[in-house]
Amino acid sequence: MNGVQEFKLSGTALPTDAGSMLDEICEHFIEHSDVHRDGDLVLLKSEIGIAGIRRQSDQLLIELTCPTEEALQLTRNIIAEHLFYFAGEEPFELNWSDPTRRASLPNIHHVTVVSAEDVTPLMRRVKFACSDITPFVGGDMHVRLLVPPKGRPPVWPGLREDGRTDWPEGEDELLVRVYTIRSVDVERRELWIDFLQHPAPGVHTPGADFARDTQPGEKVALLGPGGGDHPLAKSILLAGDESALPAIARIAAQVPVGTRMQAIIEVLDEAEEQALPSAGSLEIRWLHRKNYPAGAKGALVEAIKNAITSVDSETFVWVACEKEDVRSIRSFLKTRGHERKRMYAAWYWEHEGTQLT
Repeated sequence: MNGVQEFKLSGTALPTDAGSMLDEICEHFIEHSDVHRDGDLVLLKSEIGIAGIRRQSDQLLIELTCPTEEALQLTRNIIAEHLFYFAGEEPFELNWSDPTRRASLPNIHHVTVVSAEDVTPLMRRVKFACSDITPFVGGDMHVRLLVPPKGRPPVWPGLREDGRTDWPEGEDELLVRVYTIRSVDVERRELWIDFLQHPAPGVHTPGADFARDTQPGEKVALLGPGGGDHPLAKSILLAGDESALPAIARIAAQVPVGTRMQAIIEVLDEAEEQALPSAGSLEIRWLHRKNYPAGAKGALVEAIKNAITSVDSETFVWVACEKEDVRSIRSFLKTRGHERKRMYAAWYWEHEGTQLT
């Protein structure tokens, strides 16, 4: 025996179509963990633990193994949230061997707004103070911002018996949005998040509204961090629109000396360009939507695909933008035989069905 303590939990999921859900698990989690599939068995491996999911007839049998109790509860929450999302409106049931409810989430951090300032006309930076900055140093880049309603004491989420997040409702409902941690200041115990102020009239942007209106001293919370690991390669292609710019900037800022990078970034116009300091070498191509011909579509996707054809097989390709554009780029990478471990292609928003933050 190696003497290392392990925390385990088992569960049973009853979806309408177990095979289809197993396929969807593989397709989604490949961007967030190491996915290994052997027939009806899927293993999801991450830094916080291992989830084994096996199809047995019309069921999915789940086995979680993690190094800490906190990691176990967090992994259960991640799996539960995704499975219910995959099920959509179809009947779905999820039961665990230990269905104990928890009053608070294991990865919630209470933070205070320090300041807010405009980086560009359409990008606003909010700085948050956090008593324990350690979880945000290195590693995953994304967090969920939780903003309580004005004039009410905050009610923070816990865990349901099925593992999903137990969100407050009614007058206590929280604003919840996913963002990239732009930078972490360990000495000041601060982290920065950049918020795009979307220019389209009539678009509902509650996250951007928070960044526009917040004042120093406002109390909010962050869930995470999770997702969006930093690519480890000597050569990196970075590409995306404004939604990806904070992540691209953070990656560029954290690569080691000697890393070669090229970036393709689509923004509204020249005023939205930002300086991206880096210890590596970075060549940036800015695309300005304001200069596109009327009705033009696909300029960013075309530029990314052209860039992909010019890089070698050792280059890490990192892409984040609109959902259908990402699907097109994923397919293009697959047809070219680019190694899965050398790419990250994630959609940060979609044209229809989702509010822009």
